[in-house]
Amino acid sequence: MTRRAVFAHGFAQTSRSWDRIIGQLAGLDAIAVDLPGHGHAHEVVADLWGTADHLVRSGGRGAYVGYSMGGRVALHAAIAHPDVVERLALIGATAGIDDDGERAARRAADERLAERIEAVGVETFVDEWLTNPLFAGLDAESAMRDDRLRNTVAGLASSLRTCGTGTQQPLWERLVDIVCPTLVIVGERDTKFRALGQRLVDGIADSELVVIPDSGHSVHLEQPEATTAVLADFVGRG
Repeated sequence: MTRRAVFAHGFAQTSRSWDRIIGQLAGLDAIAVDLPGHGHAHEVVADLWGTADHLVRSGGRGAYVGYSMGGRVALHAAIAHPDVVERLALIGATAGIDDDGERAARRAADERLAERIEAVGVETFVDEWLTNPLFAGLDAESAMRDDRLRNTVAGLASSLRTCGTGTQQPLWERLVDIVCPTLVIVGERDTKFRALGQRLVDGIADSELVVIPDSGHSVHLEQPEATTAVLADFVGRG
């Protein structure tokens, strides 16, 4: 039986960021979804729960794979739609910021970033965004700059204001509600998210952590072959 896999991208990417992964996943019915504020869904406005609804409406029943922001969305989807999310793979993801003060500070930082996008436009923002140390492992090809430029000022600013990490109520205590098999993938050099990934695994009953060698935050772009192999094994089980 052909399995379905549904892919959710990170902030400032689009569904096309998964093209290389999907192209190597033989025997799967794979679909990558543009999340609200991005790609073809740039005019859609939704918070994280609404974005999770958008994702499952577009994807249907199957295994859900989310990177960074997309991982947070997929996490919400697994909690809100356990009948749809049969398996869950989270790449460089978190269940949120615990501390109220830190969360408020992140919300303020996201607002400043949204205002920066509105001031300088998408092209300048993307070039600035890719200088973030999280993306130090990306080269010109894997950064997929041209695809990121398909996004709009209004869409990206809206996404930050509605789905930024600062807007998210932490879900750590709700990880016990996740009943599907879960895979957490992190990059070897992504120290912050390795710790967060371990915490996710500690909170989800049927879960495992995989560390991709020689990789930072964007493991699916930095090490697509290794990431594809791990995902193909996980999604194809059962």
